[in-house]
Amino acid sequence: MADDALTHRRVLRIAGPIVLSNATVPILGVVDTGVVGQLGEAAPIAAVGIGAIILTALYWIFGFLRMGTSGLTAQAAGAGNRGEVAALLTRALLIGTGAGLAIILLQVWLFAGAFAISPASAEVESLARQYMAIRVWSAPALIALYGITGWLIAQERTAGVLAIQLLMNGTNIVLDFVFVLGFDWGVPGVAWATFIAEWAGLALGLWLCRAAFRDPAWRDWPRVFDRAPLVRMAVVNTDILIRSVLLQAIFVSFLFFGARFGDVQLAANHILLQFLEVTAYAMDGFAFAAEALVGQALGAKRRGLLRRSVILTSAWGLGVCVLLALAFALCGPWIIALMAKNVPVQEAANLFLPYMIAAPIVGVAAWMFDGVFIGATRTTDMRNMMILSALAYFATVIPLMAVFGNHGLWLGLLFSFVVRGATLGWRYPRLEAAAG
Repeated sequence: MADDALTHRRVLRIAGPIVLSNATVPILGVVDTGVVGQLGEAAPIAAVGIGAIILTALYWIFGFLRMGTSGLTAQAAGAGNRGEVAALLTRALLIGTGAGLAIILLQVWLFAGAFAISPASAEVESLARQYMAIRVWSAPALIALYGITGWLIAQERTAGVLAIQLLMNGTNIVLDFVFVLGFDWGVPGVAWATFIAEWAGLALGLWLCRAAFRDPAWRDWPRVFDRAPLVRMAVVNTDILIRSVLLQAIFVSFLFFGARFGDVQLAANHILLQFLEVTAYAMDGFAFAAEALVGQALGAKRRGLLRRSVILTSAWGLGVCVLLALAFALCGPWIIALMAKNVPVQEAANLFLPYMIAAPIVGVAAWMFDGVFIGATRTTDMRNMMILSALAYFATVIPLMAVFGNHGLWLGLLFSFVVRGATLGWRYPRLEAAAG
């Protein structure tokens, strides 16, 4: 654990690179959408949107790898157990590579299942399938990077995470313009740009971990496969897996429900989801800081430090959410016009923009408590509260859509944020009491 005091400066030193690196991710989403938007049709925008969200849903099922690795590594670092820190990296890489290969092998059935429940038009589905058939081959790289990212964050090495994201997203953005506008490859060009960028990101990530590979513990196979830490990792990851599946079920169903209202509304909803991604990625900086600091405090068994970690990171998170809400209110219409030339898509997106203005304030508690509970590896609570959140979403979104249409869809999504934040807040006192 770092020896310097827990101050605002230290929180910003951890969060700052994450905020900067994540800022390139929604920019990438804007470029992906904007580049195909220059084709002047709604179908390519919707295809990239639905293809990306299906793959993201599949990949982020394994998001437990980043979150579980972060919490476990932070606690090992806080306890001064460097051998376990190195062994955790090896376990994460093995799991990530295996998961990516499994998705490649099962892609035919996974994609068929996804489109079986999607009411998108034949044109959108055809373009989305072209996109996904290319991008899926970088699945091992991207999922392994989840583990590397969590491992680096746990040790407050967020500058390394920034370097990975800058390389990946910068490469992706440049290749978007080259392949789509330069070579006129259309939707497949966006997919090839992402494929190349994700493998480049893995290469840099492994290089940043080179010090761990000089520690014999990373290939001490009896230690790597020791039953006790493996069982703990399995329990933590299983809980987070269930939580991630439910979270992705909410977002995938949101897109599929939106497809009922036609290609124009589907494209508009995809554009507005970029605003939500901006919020989530900005909040990640402070949620990730909470993961590292809470995990280290718990590993060192220092309750006071844990509480201060929660207070400082959450205060910064709330401030950022207020600023984002103001920015969306002032600049939202301009951003929408920049992302899509199609006038009906612009009009539909502007109509529902107020929900994106409200989203940062409504969701701040859910995002920050996620970081706190991941760092503490209180994953059973995360799993159970996500079950309640998903039940609340599906119980409300269907009747709300029946009455209010697409407005009801957005109201159901925001309500799920409220439920998740409130229920995790209810469980927080037990987490703090466990710090000793």
